[in-house]
Amino acid sequence: MNRNEHMVREVIPGSIAEEMGIEAGDVILSVNDNEIEDVFDYRYLMKDEYVEVLVRKADGEEWLLEIDKDYDEELGVEFENDLMSGYRSCSNRCIFCFIDQMPPGMRETLYFKDDDSRLSFLQGNYITLTNMSEHDVERIVKMQLAPINISVQTTNPDLRCKMLHNRFAGEKLQFLDRFYEGHVEMNGQIVCCKDVNDGEELRRSIEDLMKYLPFMRSVSVVPAGLSKFREGLYPLKLFTRKEAGQIIDMIEGYQRICFDRYGLHFIHASDEFYLLAERDFPEEARYDGYIQLENGVGMMRLFWEEFSEAVRKLLKEPDYAEKWRKVKRTLTIATGKLAFSIMREAAEKMTEICPGLTIHVHAIRNDFFGETITVAGLVTGQDLIAQMKERQEAGADLGDTLLIPCNMLRSGEQVFLDDVTVQDVERALGISVKAVESGGQDLVAAVLDPAYRMERENENFVYVQGYAEK
Repeated sequence: MNRNEHMVREVIPGSIAEEMGIEAGDVILSVNDNEIEDVFDYRYLMKDEYVEVLVRKADGEEWLLEIDKDYDEELGVEFENDLMSGYRSCSNRCIFCFIDQMPPGMRETLYFKDDDSRLSFLQGNYITLTNMSEHDVERIVKMQLAPINISVQTTNPDLRCKMLHNRFAGEKLQFLDRFYEGHVEMNGQIVCCKDVNDGEELRRSIEDLMKYLPFMRSVSVVPAGLSKFREGLYPLKLFTRKEAGQIIDMIEGYQRICFDRYGLHFIHASDEFYLLAERDFPEEARYDGYIQLENGVGMMRLFWEEFSEAVRKLLKEPDYAEKWRKVKRTLTIATGKLAFSIMREAAEKMTEICPGLTIHVHAIRNDFFGETITVAGLVTGQDLIAQMKERQEAGADLGDTLLIPCNMLRSGEQVFLDDVTVQDVERALGISVKAVESGGQDLVAAVLDPAYRMERENENFVYVQGYAEK
């Protein structure tokens, strides 16, 4: 099978593909007489209301299927490879790369560096542009694939070459102009490194990137994550409280300018900068709809807004409020140091209105990667077990359940970064472990479980009788 032939792994029941007789093992050869390079081509060609799909069956027979469908309606097949081609690995050696700071001996997939523009479109990954060709850019503009998320780091071409350790990194910035001219929506990211791309270099980058408004919708500024495994790497340092405050002041000044001109705040400091500077998070409106949520921009504000709304809604329903006050349980919440203060505040609020609740909140120190790593998503199972057992041995009552944020686990699985499983933690601690989604309403639901759960109803959350009463 050549690289432009794509084998079907699965046919979705009830789909057009099933109706047309496509089966797992069949090969898609072309759409509308066009060969398919990858998922970009496939999705673009399949948008039309009438398509002709050439399929090769397992016995070698070729079928030309004429399909009438709704615009943008999916064919209903899954391929052997989601990208429909090989993944593109990163060609940079960024001075802040976290993968270079990983200890040896972890599973192989954790050491793979992707820098694939197609994953930007499909999964929201941020890309450096260094792997992209003119052909890639032309396709993105032609197909209006958006948003494209770009790791800019700096708009100083020479400094960008230094930071990415790639002699082509500076010239690739010209692709921003191409996307702008092609009206392609973009988001940007600046990993801020002390004494490298902060200060006046950061000011230059912000002002340069403002020229791409309104098609560049947002830019996040996040501090470089530094683990304890940096031997032989570029000597980066942590920002101080004062320096974090200076970065916030600069960013908030440009937010006012951008909002006055474009109605967007555009440039955003990550939650980590606000916590480091010991400042309150911005009001919700300043996050422009939480465009940069996946970069840690606005996660704490969104959590608190959702939590507060969930509590308000609950207390407006007298029956449910009364039942909640009758809940009596002790439980523990474990999180990273970054989210500890806001989780503690949420726990205090819940115990205040529900006297029968006892909630212990613990910040897990990251011994595995080093104490400078404070996000919950990099907490390992072994650190969680060790520190929770210490508390048990000191006489602490963890209660009936240990709640952890779901981002401690591999997506869709019950496995931590170090391959420790949830079941391993439960066996070691002798209590139930429950992974909780990141929303504030999810925390409320998890605390009320098993007596209650929450369901979405017309974009709001309501409380309904739960599993225990079914």
